[in-house]
Amino acid sequence: MSPATSATSPFTVHTLKNGLSVVIEEMPDVCSVAAGFLCRTGARDETPPLAGVSHFLEHMMFKGTSRRTWAQITIDFDSMGSAYNAFTSEDRTIYYGWVRTKDLEPQIELLADMMRSAIPLDEFTTEKNVILEEIAMSKDNLDHVAFDFLQEKVFAGHPLAWPILGYDSTVQSLTRDQMWDYFQQRYAPNNMLLVVAGALKPEQVIEVAERYCGSWPRVTDPPKRVPPKVARGVDVLKLDRFNQQVIALTFPSVSACDSRIEVVSAAATILGGENSRMYWDIVQKGIAPRAGAHHLDFTDSGVLILYGSCDPTNAELLLDALRKEARRLTDEPPRDAEVDRVKNRRRTSVAVEAEAPYYRLTQLMDDMEFHGRPRTVDEALAEVDAVTSDSIVKFLREFPIDGEGHLTSVGPRDWPKL
Repeated sequence: MSPATSATSPFTVHTLKNGLSVVIEEMPDVCSVAAGFLCRTGARDETPPLAGVSHFLEHMMFKGTSRRTWAQITIDFDSMGSAYNAFTSEDRTIYYGWVRTKDLEPQIELLADMMRSAIPLDEFTTEKNVILEEIAMSKDNLDHVAFDFLQEKVFAGHPLAWPILGYDSTVQSLTRDQMWDYFQQRYAPNNMLLVVAGALKPEQVIEVAERYCGSWPRVTDPPKRVPPKVARGVDVLKLDRFNQQVIALTFPSVSACDSRIEVVSAAATILGGENSRMYWDIVQKGIAPRAGAHHLDFTDSGVLILYGSCDPTNAELLLDALRKEARRLTDEPPRDAEVDRVKNRRRTSVAVEAEAPYYRLTQLMDDMEFHGRPRTVDEALAEVDAVTSDSIVKFLREFPIDGEGHLTSVGPRDWPKL
């Protein structure tokens, strides 16, 4: 057992012999505890024929182990009163539960048992239909369709190009044996973290982790990920079934591991967050009912996306407005009042989330993935405090958003003509 920082640190970081990292934060002033497993696997770790397997596998982890049926897993969560869930992204899959302190060990035991899923064949067949329904529902959502198309074109030729849900064809043809092989390769202790935060004793957590996870077999380290290249150009997807047009401009940016991540986050919020420039100059002026900016980041790359949706006849106006706001932020440094307002919202978010083990869990997971160690709330707030108008200007010089970028247009209008 080794403290992450010093003898007074609230953190303990311990690695089991099989490579599983256990990250612990003591929060003595609460009455609950949250525990979760992070597996470093997601859509970007799939091969083209297996597109969607990571998300499908997330579902299957709830469908039965050698000790529990899917019904018993659900009952055991509910018996503890656990607030539990899971999600899959492009680069990780997370499972977690939040319980009263007295249920810490049962919660870790249940989650650990799930991490050794049996992937029952009958449940695999049933759940495949559930996934196919999710894909069908996603196709009815213009935002989902537009974002999937954007990633397909911006990250063309890279695993980040396909949707997390996968495709009808790849999910339909996926076999239980293919999923089992992927599961064995990716859900290995040396590719996972166990993170626990709340009212606890570190020694107890480590002992429980050793008991329920110490026998998991280590495998060869997964291959290193390759950063994507961000494409430029114009791509159009004409879809008559929708009534709105989604316009998006995408520009290269920094990764989630970059020290400037709070700077670009502030820039995106000033440009396209709540009460942002886009809100007042695009939405409130009637150009489009929705417009914003989003920073999409991974451990090795990132992009800044300016987007909006509008009546198809207003596509030109919306694109001009997006470019105008990008140029204005580049040419006119944000006012100190704008920066302070955005920083205060971010400060509140960081501080409030840090008070609940449920949210603190994901903060710690982000810290381990993006900073290589757990950070105190004060350290996270210090990064927010360091953001200034000048640092935003400097960032925009290094990663300009006033050029052509990559334009995507999705909706009933075939525009712009290629």
